[in-house]
Amino acid sequence: MDVALEVSPTAGFLGIDAGTQGLSVILTDSALRILGTGAGAASYDMVPGLGPECYEQHPADWERALRAAMAALRDDLATRGLAPAVAAIGISGQMHGEVLCAADGVPLVPARLWCDGRNEAEGEELTGRLGVKMPKRITAARWLWTLRHRPDVARRTTHLTTPAGWIAHRLTGRWRLGIGDAAGMFPIDQATLDYDQRLLAEYERVAGAVPGGPFPRLADLLPEVRRAGDDAGTLDGHGAALLGLPAGIPVAPAEGDQPAALAGSLIGSAGQVALSFGTSVVANSVGDRAFQGVARAIDHFCAPDGKPINMVWIRNGTTAMNMVVGMFGRAGAGSGGRAFDTLMPLVLAAPDDCGGILALPFMDDEPGVDVQRGGTALVIGLNEHNATPGNVAKAMLLATVFNLRHGSDILAAQGFPRTEIILSGGLTKTPELGQVIADAFATPVTILDGAAEGCAWGAALLAAYRTARLGGDDRDWATFLAAHASGTPRCFIPRPEAVPVLAALEARYRRLRATQPALDAAVSGAPGLG
Repeated sequence: MDVALEVSPTAGFLGIDAGTQGLSVILTDSALRILGTGAGAASYDMVPGLGPECYEQHPADWERALRAAMAALRDDLATRGLAPAVAAIGISGQMHGEVLCAADGVPLVPARLWCDGRNEAEGEELTGRLGVKMPKRITAARWLWTLRHRPDVARRTTHLTTPAGWIAHRLTGRWRLGIGDAAGMFPIDQATLDYDQRLLAEYERVAGAVPGGPFPRLADLLPEVRRAGDDAGTLDGHGAALLGLPAGIPVAPAEGDQPAALAGSLIGSAGQVALSFGTSVVANSVGDRAFQGVARAIDHFCAPDGKPINMVWIRNGTTAMNMVVGMFGRAGAGSGGRAFDTLMPLVLAAPDDCGGILALPFMDDEPGVDVQRGGTALVIGLNEHNATPGNVAKAMLLATVFNLRHGSDILAAQGFPRTEIILSGGLTKTPELGQVIADAFATPVTILDGAAEGCAWGAALLAAYRTARLGGDDRDWATFLAAHASGTPRCFIPRPEAVPVLAALEARYRRLRATQPALDAAVSGAPGLG
């Protein structure tokens, strides 16, 4: 039951983000301007001595990091004569983890993280049985692995949650979770905005065949699903002592880092695409309905209000382009940042078709386009007229963009809207490259200016929305986000003359990409090649 809470008009919002390597907190004022931060001292490590593909952490380390981050925040605020006054708390954390707890909330074993790869076989099996994408990262695949490989732990498990969910439990005593993070545990039914009951029944048929049972049912272990603005509990005695704040402060539904990052970029309407372009690339598209079927290139979760999110992830981001820039830098264009300062104007000046040059960027494997192994990065089509640093570097960049288009085109084939791309990440250090993205996707591109991006700020936004709803504000999540836009964003509109040129270049690239298995066999020395 929601209870109105009287808070000081100067009270702001506490945002907590528990990442893979450390935890950070921020405090904003009531207008969501950042007043202070706490980080640096709040890091933690993986459990040492584990085998390949094994990544675990002790949840107790997250709690110690939270105490340290709050102490650092107080020190930061004290330098300006401030003390924390908090109206509500938001939480973000690394998605897809598996925190197995006894009835008293104490973890039974270290938490397995999103990057732990031990349950790839379970993910593939569940995808085939359930008929929806169940990547190896999804928590339900981890639980099936646990049934098979740690049956004694499985039988003692009473609660299953994520890192953000566990922190929320330590603050509130409740087992509740934001719908975006919950969707990283098990698929959400878009009709009910809760776990898909039909798929849960099929999951139990798979789990019921595991020897050594009976085991707890997944449906009985999962946390309750809550949407942005919903009641996720209030700070209890333990949480108040942990944070050094009064008990009773509302806590927003704890979210995963991807939904919180969407919030931090003010993305909430169907058709908006959050494109983070760096060493790897993530494109999160807000949908207006559920995706149909299974596509290797696309994963699925939810925005904080329950809208479906279709995620295209590219492992080979700017790595190959950075290699080219570094190569030319060593050859005389400069070094370090100076190489980029020299090369980026040449990339921008290069023709849309790179003078006919094509590239493959596969420094590593790329599951979304069925590239099983890297080491086949190449440039093809060089001649005495087009062999310029700008053409080569731009061809490498466009190759990654075209791989991203592969998943995006699957979404377009199902009629999902794509109205705007909000670009962030390393590529925005040269913001003019937003025009290249706009032309390649035939979609307007926006680079935000003045919006404080990031998961911790997204968590603070979730806290602010919880407070707004407690105060009777009936705006939906997307409208609330739009009201917090600030600054003057840079906008790039697709150029009519460039769009067909890049479409033709992408068609040529697809034919080149189809030869990658043969290239891999040739460079890896596979037998039977002559």
